Amino acid sequence: MSAAARGRAAALAVAAAAAAVLPELLPLFAVIDAATVASLAILALSLGVVWGFGGIPCFGQTAFFGVGGYAYAVAAIAWGDAAAAVPAAVLAAAAFAAVLGYVMFYGRLGDLHAGIVTLTVTLILFKLANSAAGPEYAIAGVRLGGANGIPAAPPLNPPFLPGAPLGPEAALRVAVAALAACYLASARLLASPFGRAAMAIRENPLRAELLGYDVRLRRLAIFVFAAGMAGLSGALFAGVSFVSPAMFGLGYAAQSLVWAVAGGLGTLPGPILGAVAVQYLMLAAGGLGALHPALSAVDSRAVLGAVLVAVVLAAPRGLWPLLAALAARLRRRRAGP
Repeated sequence: MSAAARGRAAALAVAAAAAAVLPELLPLFAVIDAATVASLAILALSLGVVWGFGGIPCFGQTAFFGVGGYAYAVAAIAWGDAAAAVPAAVLAAAAFAAVLGYVMFYGRLGDLHAGIVTLTVTLILFKLANSAAGPEYAIAGVRLGGANGIPAAPPLNPPFLPGAPLGPEAALRVAVAALAACYLASARLLASPFGRAAMAIRENPLRAELLGYDVRLRRLAIFVFAAGMAGLSGALFAGVSFVSPAMFGLGYAAQSLVWAVAGGLGTLPGPILGAVAVQYLMLAAGGLGALHPALSAVDSRAVLGAVLVAVVLAAPRGLWPLLAALAARLRRRRAGP
């Protein structure tokens, strides 16, 4: 079995174990937190694919995360079927990315300018979502709610069973399964000739273009693929939480960047590890006030910044490459001279 196949098998084993064990062991609030973190890990993975492997510094990946969340909420309420709203959210995010990516890549924008454009777009969407408070701001009869968002988005339900909403335990299993599916799809894509060409373009776009590759088309394709994953993340997040303009805000935009960088750009497990580790660290920081009143002043955003600085100084390549190097060193020691 090749190393890539072993990695995919290990990812499936971890996902299966998490889906089977966590809902049975955790209390209800922890199950909801875990489902939220799993959905956000898909957002981190999407950024890892488009930036770490596609070479596109997308500073506003949350634009597609928010589009997916709002599309899910509108479709689920209008159709009365949350299961059908999930693919609609993925398609909405991918279609939006196709239009935006066409303008960026066929307009010959540089990498830095593309990153700035995506960040600007998500800030514009944040402003628009906040302003859409009146009754005239409705899609298919569903009001967008302005700063209040759409808190009435229905929970996930099984396909063709709209009257049977999933409980938190089942929602956690769905989120973990979706994360595993996105990981396997990304690994398969990057191992294909298309993925190898995308990584060659990341290293040297001019050389790849001289070799005959359509740089703009391949960049657009990986951009749309990652946006579809971000849309799925937004739909799952909306199914276990609620939809608000904060999904487009700088908070999630900054967090997703920290997840990817702290976990390790250029790896698939790294952004997932970064999202899980940082989110649970922030949850722990938010609960410090229960230990001592003086600790209630700890700001989770300060914890986020401290984590980024510490990881950049201690492990410039990220947590996953550091763990992989430590594991390799341990194997060499066990093997002996």
